[in-house]
Amino acid sequence: MMTTADDVLGPGPAPQPTGKVKAFLRLVMIEHSVFALPFAYIASLTAMFRFDGNVHWGKLLLVTACMVGLRTFAMAANRIIDREIDARNPRTAGRELVTGAVSVRSAWTGAGIALAVFLGSAALLNPLCLLLAPLAVVPMVVYPYGKRFTNFPHAILGLAQAIGPIGAWMAVTGEWSWDAVILGLAVGVWIGGFDLIFGSQDVAADRAEGVKSVPARFGVAAALWGARAAHVVTTALLAWYALAADAGALFWFGLLIVVAAFLYEHTIVKPNDLSRLNRAFFTVNGFIGIALFACAVLDLAVRGLTL
Repeated sequence: MMTTADDVLGPGPAPQPTGKVKAFLRLVMIEHSVFALPFAYIASLTAMFRFDGNVHWGKLLLVTACMVGLRTFAMAANRIIDREIDARNPRTAGRELVTGAVSVRSAWTGAGIALAVFLGSAALLNPLCLLLAPLAVVPMVVYPYGKRFTNFPHAILGLAQAIGPIGAWMAVTGEWSWDAVILGLAVGVWIGGFDLIFGSQDVAADRAEGVKSVPARFGVAAALWGARAAHVVTTALLAWYALAADAGALFWFGLLIVVAAFLYEHTIVKPNDLSRLNRAFFTVNGFIGIALFACAVLDLAVRGLTL
């Protein structure tokens, strides 16, 4: 465990507990739950529609706790494992574990609490969710190590994210669903694709430190083409899911919005101009999840889901 300034010099004036919580939430970027959470809701609500046509709010709350808990654990573990790499990258040198705004001990404590929330919520859902919950944790821990042994850590991230919709469906039914697998694959390929875009800004630092990624190994242009291909596949998988789930016109309208957002995203990011990368990564991809979720919920409501 890396020694911090607090370990050597003493803690100094004790910060307010709310300040510690805010710093930890910044560390795990809690607002980024907007990327995967809408797709977990789509899976849960579709499963509820098929089950009895009613929204089960208690299960939806537990699905939320599972998703946020597991994602929070994954982000905290990622930051802890990568803290020395982050310290040598100018873009990430201001992260909370590097600056000392959050201690390693606090980060592990937060990660442990988040993991307990995830496992506890899975246990309250059904035996299958609890049985498979440990398997969902594995890729979350493997991912930050991936950049040390493969040029394709984005694929590991995609696998980790694909678990969300599958687990959310099982949370409702207690059974495996291939429809949920299709949706999960769409989410995984989507997030893996925009991770290719996001990783393009760190090419120089990654090459200097020996950090592996598609942009570092093959260049930014290749990474952006890979992202485009991934999002074409994402669109195809979402269309496949719509057919498998007998989705209505409103879901298909949402898919058109997703396609338009993808086209915009890939228009504003170019190999020689990454100045609008954050807009593509945060704004556009956040919009994609929310827009498709809104259309999916409206579609289910029109078809008879009782809210």
